[in-house]
Amino acid sequence: MNLNNVDLILTAGLTSQLPGVMSSDIPHVAFCGRSNVGKSSLINKLLGRKKLARVSSEPGKTITINCYDIDGQLYLVDLPGYGYAKRSFSEREKWKSLIDKYFSVEAQRLYLQLVDLKVGLTKDDEEMLKFLIIEDLPFAIVATKADKLNQTNRKACLERIEKHELVPEDAVVIPFSALTGEGVEEIWTILNEFCSFIKENTETEDSES
Repeated sequence: MNLNNVDLILTAGLTSQLPGVMSSDIPHVAFCGRSNVGKSSLINKLLGRKKLARVSSEPGKTITINCYDIDGQLYLVDLPGYGYAKRSFSEREKWKSLIDKYFSVEAQRLYLQLVDLKVGLTKDDEEMLKFLIIEDLPFAIVATKADKLNQTNRKACLERIEKHELVPEDAVVIPFSALTGEGVEEIWTILNEFCSFIKENTETEDSES
C-alpha cells in the first residue's frame, strides 16, 4: 500500500452526501470515539502526515464524516466525535443521522474504538462498544495519549480498560501516542491483516460464483 498516494475524497456533513464517491468494493476502517480523543492525530500519524486530517482546537465544532482513500485499497473513515456536552439538540440529531446513514452504507468495515487511556471508557464509549458487540462488528480498541502517563499509572489505566466488563477477553487493546508514534506498527498490522482477509474472501467468492 503506497502511503504517498492518499486523497481526502469525501467530507460529508449531510446524509445526502453518503455514500458519495465511496466504493463498496474497498474495505473501510472507521475511527470512532468521543470528541477530542485524538482521531485526527491518529490518522495523521498512521499516514506519516502532519496536517492531512485537521485537528480541531474546539472539540465537537465540526460534524462531518471524512473519508481518506489510501492507494485505492483502503478507506480510513474519520467519524465525528460523540459525547460533546455543549452541542445543541439539533447538532446531536445531525450527528445521529449522519452516523446512522454511514452504518447503512454497504461496506466491509473494521472499527477502531478510540479511548483516552487516562480517562478510560466513558458512558458514551460504553454505548458504542455495546453497539459493536451486539451487531457482531469487528473492532479493536486504541488507547490514546499513552505518553501522558507514567509507567505505573499507564499500566493501571490499561488494565482498567482491558478488564472492563464490556471488553471481550480476546479484544485487542493498543496503547497509542501521537507524540512518540507508539502503537503505529501494531495498528498497521491489524489494518493490513483486515485488508488481506477481505481480499481473500472476495477472491474465494468470485472463484465460486
